[in-house]
Amino acid sequence: MTQAAVKVRKVACPSCGETTEYSPTNAFRPFCSQRCKLVDLGDWATEKFRIPDHTPPDLPESE
Repeated sequence: MTQAAVKVRKVACPSCGETTEYSPTNAFRPFCSQRCKLVDLGDWATEKFRIPDHTPPDLPESE
């Protein structure tokens, strides 16, 4: 019985754009390195990246 050929998927790193392997052997996937993974985390932490919130603000209660 022959082993099926495994196709390696390559993707662009979301931080730097470098081509990297998207597989279980890449501990940082979809990033190319720990540095790029931490840069992305820092961007979320400093609110450079945000998910928009379209809910209206709470209105003050009328007296």
